[in-house]
Amino acid sequence: MCDNISTSDEHVPPKCLFPEKKDTKGIDFRKNLITVPSCEAHNSSKSKDDEFLMISLSGIITNNVVGQFHFLTKSTRAIRRKSQDFLDKQVLINYRTENIKISDREFQTISIGTPNIERLELCFDHIARGLYYYEYKLNFDGEVRIFFGFLEYSEERLQTLKKFIKRRFEVEELLKLTEKGENPEVFKYEFQKPDKLGFVGLKLTFYGKTEVYIAYKPKLSKEPYDLAFDLMLKGVNTTFTLGNEKFEFNK
Repeated sequence: MCDNISTSDEHVPPKCLFPEKKDTKGIDFRKNLITVPSCEAHNSSKSKDDEFLMISLSGIITNNVVGQFHFLTKSTRAIRRKSQDFLDKQVLINYRTENIKISDREFQTISIGTPNIERLELCFDHIARGLYYYEYKLNFDGEVRIFFGFLEYSEERLQTLKKFIKRRFEVEELLKLTEKGENPEVFKYEFQKPDKLGFVGLKLTFYGKTEVYIAYKPKLSKEPYDLAFDLMLKGVNTTFTLGNEKFEFNK
């Protein structure tokens, strides 16, 4: 994150995202966790952000059983220690609960609201730079762009873009690399090979289903101009083809 002298090791992603043995009756989800050198300002001072991220990610309804269990144990204990308006002010703005039907006879209570995007981006900027250092043994000098595959976007264009990015990571030959992570039920990641401009892609997966996409733009790399993408951003009806699939924007 910076050029200061390291004083400790920081877990990437945060250690609190991984269930403890006391909650799992001895199952170890903290095997060989990733750590990188850190200064004091970029480690101990971000503990509140780590807890915020744990609550935000473990509470997603599509998570695997490990994520759901982690939310019901460690995350729920953390929420109970907070003030009554913590969820509404820090995690989900305009927070409310609703019952959704999951079978003919069963309903589940879920929380709905607008995520704290700014704080999520801050957390994932740390994670992205930490993983880059772990992978390449270099500090990343440039811009980190983040796209949350687990969010439902109210804007149709962003919702379609989410599906397009997810599919592109699945089908492009360059992306068929080995997934890494000693505890894949909790966290795994996959780096792209750098392209000819030095851009690097990264896919993060938490609790089996919760995906985040990272793009690294080096400081000295010039961003290529894409007419179709520019038209799409300006609201013009545009269709992208990926394999046999078509993604239409601004219908």
